[in-house]
Amino acid sequence: MVWTRTYEEPEPQRVNRWLGQSGVCSRREADGLIAAGQVSIDGEVVTDAGRKILAGQTLTLADHATAKLDSTLSVLFHKPIGVVSSQPEGDQVPAVRLLTREALMGKSPMIPGRDNRLAPLGRLDMDSRGLLILSEDGVLAKALIGPQSDLDKEYLVRVAGDINDRKLELLRHGLELDGRQLRPAGVEVLHGKELRFTLKEGRNRQIRRMCDLVGLSVKDLFRVRIGPLRLGGLREGKWRVLTPEERAALIAGS
Repeated sequence: MVWTRTYEEPEPQRVNRWLGQSGVCSRREADGLIAAGQVSIDGEVVTDAGRKILAGQTLTLADHATAKLDSTLSVLFHKPIGVVSSQPEGDQVPAVRLLTREALMGKSPMIPGRDNRLAPLGRLDMDSRGLLILSEDGVLAKALIGPQSDLDKEYLVRVAGDINDRKLELLRHGLELDGRQLRPAGVEVLHGKELRFTLKEGRNRQIRRMCDLVGLSVKDLFRVRIGPLRLGGLREGKWRVLTPEERAALIAGS
């Protein structure tokens, strides 16, 4: 399907930059598409990588370019406990191995095989469960785990130990890990021993280590949201393809 969109910003902008900001592809990929004659503005093929698009002009990607971009796979997976996000050690099971046809919810243009390059976009340790995004999309990876990413992640965490105002205040503002101060965290008590954590960073086993520092022990850690994307009703061990609208929302939210 041909991709087409009308530019509505008041100021002119380089085509490659606009495509990157729109979440269509990276700037480097945009330059490649321009060089291949796959980009046109108001029916005129763009030949200059520095070309700017003006308000009211319509940019179109040719069928070949759209097909190439659409072949990049990104998936949402409900990771169970006991599965590792990325490279396994010994007899550990990596998440990508569970992306089978039998576990697919909905449709997918392909079923990941041994040669795929799907990588987890954000840590979720073996003892934790919930939302995990795996992708071979460099633009999406930058939006989720790049140094400038501002997407927050939401976790439901069941703990053991006494919860009090002092501990909650430390979890929100007063801790450091590995000699570095943590960014402010959203922490609230839902009921009983269940807490909701909202973080904008993802250091190794961060929530577990934060809780250890205030005398709490994590019994269950469940990631339910990354930015605007929620796990929803996807059952444990199942996966589905990320929609173009979800991809665009993640990139826009970063």
